[in-house]
Amino acid sequence: MAMVVHQLGQGKDNNGGKSSPIDAGKYVRYTAEQVEALERVYAECPKPSSLRRQQLIRECPILSNIEPKQIKVWFQNRRCREKQRKESTRLQTVNRKLSAMNKLLMEENDRLQKQVSHLTYENGFMRQQLHTTPVAAADNSCESVVTSGQNQRNPTPQHPPRDASNPAGLLAIAEETAAEFLAKATGTAVDWVPLLGMKPGPDSLGIFAVSYNCGGVAARACSLVSLEPAKVAEVLKDRPSWYRDCRRLDVHTAISVGNGGLIELLYMQTYTPTTIAAARDFWTIRYTTALDDGGLVISERSLSSAKGGPAGPEAPSFVRAEMLPSGYLIRPCEGGGSMIHIVDHVDLDAWSVPEVLRPLYESPKILAQKMTIAALRHVRQIALEANGEIAPGGGRQPAALRSFSQRLSRGFNDAISGFMDDGWSPLGSDGSDDVVIAVNSSPGKHVAAQSGAFPALSGVLCAKASMLLHNVPPAVLVRFLREHRSEWADCGAEPAAAMKIGAFGLRAASGIHGGQVILPLAQTLEQEEFLEVVKLENQGLDAATAIPPRDVYVMQLCSGLGEGAAGSCAQLVFAPIDESFADDAPLLPSGFRVILLDPKSQDGQPSSVRTLDLTSTMDTRRPVSGDGAAKDYPCRSVLTIAFQFAFEPHLRDHVAAMARQYVRSVVLSVQRVAMAIAPSRLGLAPTPPAAAPSPEAATLAHWICRSYSQSTGVELLKPLPHAAGGDSLLKLLWHHPDSIICCSLKISASAPCCIFANQAGLDMLETTLVALQDITLDRILDDATQKTLYSQFPKIMQQGFAHLRGGVCTSSMGRPASFDQAVAWRVADDTDDVNQYLAFVFTNWSFV
Repeated sequence: MAMVVHQLGQGKDNNGGKSSPIDAGKYVRYTAEQVEALERVYAECPKPSSLRRQQLIRECPILSNIEPKQIKVWFQNRRCREKQRKESTRLQTVNRKLSAMNKLLMEENDRLQKQVSHLTYENGFMRQQLHTTPVAAADNSCESVVTSGQNQRNPTPQHPPRDASNPAGLLAIAEETAAEFLAKATGTAVDWVPLLGMKPGPDSLGIFAVSYNCGGVAARACSLVSLEPAKVAEVLKDRPSWYRDCRRLDVHTAISVGNGGLIELLYMQTYTPTTIAAARDFWTIRYTTALDDGGLVISERSLSSAKGGPAGPEAPSFVRAEMLPSGYLIRPCEGGGSMIHIVDHVDLDAWSVPEVLRPLYESPKILAQKMTIAALRHVRQIALEANGEIAPGGGRQPAALRSFSQRLSRGFNDAISGFMDDGWSPLGSDGSDDVVIAVNSSPGKHVAAQSGAFPALSGVLCAKASMLLHNVPPAVLVRFLREHRSEWADCGAEPAAAMKIGAFGLRAASGIHGGQVILPLAQTLEQEEFLEVVKLENQGLDAATAIPPRDVYVMQLCSGLGEGAAGSCAQLVFAPIDESFADDAPLLPSGFRVILLDPKSQDGQPSSVRTLDLTSTMDTRRPVSGDGAAKDYPCRSVLTIAFQFAFEPHLRDHVAAMARQYVRSVVLSVQRVAMAIAPSRLGLAPTPPAAAPSPEAATLAHWICRSYSQSTGVELLKPLPHAAGGDSLLKLLWHHPDSIICCSLKISASAPCCIFANQAGLDMLETTLVALQDITLDRILDDATQKTLYSQFPKIMQQGFAHLRGGVCTSSMGRPASFDQAVAWRVADDTDDVNQYLAFVFTNWSFV
């Protein structure tokens, strides 16, 4: 019989103490059958405290002659060996990633050195030409020098138009496309500028760069993924699965060539990002070929008559855009996985859109976020799911959750674009062009809508609008709209009438009478996009109606909320669903999309500002900072709103009127929110309170300031340098640089509720005066500050005030904000009642 010898050491028990030393140094002989039995017990019950393990040991006769202490030590050693194997495997994986990343960084460093060499050569050449060329011919010479320099850096063969009606002509175009793409991916054909905020590392998304001073806009990415090259190519070529703006991708021709490659002629349509610009389409040739090391090159470019390519399909609602040589370089890594290089280079014909929207089509950051980064994020998500590193969310597989996200995004894009071939037709205006109404009565639009969530309906109506916003980053506004639905959803629509006509979408979007509970389903690792279900509690009608209130469920998709520098577009898309939450549940998406407009300057001055649709009532003047520097130029964003409503046949006009009025109300609410949350710490003037403040607000400001001076002996307010002599006490309090918050103690003794805050306080809490009343003190202060406050509360009641040490507060959006010091004091009203209000001032606060 085979024998196995194990040495017993001093293991540790479950409580962290050492096991009995009587077995230390002894050798125990186990038979192969005993070791096999112990392995079976360990495999079934790895936890030491499992009662099942003890039962299995007692029931196994072959283990009866082994002492319990010896069995305990054997299991401890077994756990240690397993931990060592796992740690060794993890270290080997990390080491492979670091080696691959080091190789990637070395290649990137070589490319940057080549780029520096080219730029240095061009700079010296131009200096020499400027010194040796006569002044009279300076303009033409400089132009020729620049042209010659660009031709030297970007050598593009000038071939006559080729006959692309046969495979040989297409192959010549394809090979030229692949060569130009590789020159951009690994060479110096384009000046790449690193995208800030994207740090490389073994667990990072990748290395990103955008083009500088080149034709069109381009973005580039390098990354590592744990998928084989063939699988990566399959995922990337399925563009509609990850490119949310892709409406349609058709393969018109597929030709296999002799070197094992594949040539495809593609026609792609994209959605429009706003309601006031035409969508783009592309007619391209895609070439896939294999490398000697097992890698793949997938290159793509537009075909045109100048290159001899066949004419592509024409669509009257689209503007033909050009794709310059782009594609994917996929190479295998040692130990598994792939190294990916992505280049996206397009010319979107920016001159065909209104001037104010041209930055959307001239921004390489937007291209990087929507295409390049989205492609890498999707591939990485697929790799993690394939390796089992992402657990299913909400009881559903990741593929099903991705399907929900794609359907929400696609439905929202479809509502914004409103293509006629999808059945959309515009409805007559009421004399104002601020809100566009479109109706879709095609049967295919509503086949899925005939379910329990929607009654038998004849069509879908969409009300949409675009507007300009100032000084509000897209992620900040969308995050606020997500967290504070009542700020914009409950804005004047008549829920009773909506319930009577059966417009489910309108009823679910308005009348927020209860709270909301967010149930997360899935999110990307960078928290750039996440899918969730929102439960709107106690939604219903007033007491005069016969229908009782009930809970309403909304599926919601949020994207663009990451803190990365590429976050130039953010959106909130939602659709009402029923409680069954089936995989084929009908979705009628509505929502908001905010896109940052990169300011274009001429002679150091910002470009002219034009208003869109609903912006005629907004003040578009550029605020002048104290020093007038160009860096204080405020950011601008374009906001697109689209709401879809299902309607019955005989109530179309009534639903259209209600939808138009509702969207106008939402627009006004979003404008107020945008002005309220515009951060004053960006060098802009803080938003003042209402022009005619209520007497209650002025009285409360008087109580706060008087109580502070009486308790501390120091005046809270000091005259500001820019303040006029007639400024009221409330205005001085509003402009105070420190954060001042007042809470009421009458609502709940355990959780005082905030009733007032100045502008700095609203900035710190990231909220508005309306939503401030929903915030309690225990949600603001961290545990340490709360304990200090409770310990100092008797002192506050007796002495009138107390100093609190620096700590951390939490805004309404969950962001931590640190402060150096705080003062808490009791506020007495005119009746000397000091048990009603408690005020705080937080000095030198900032977001962590």
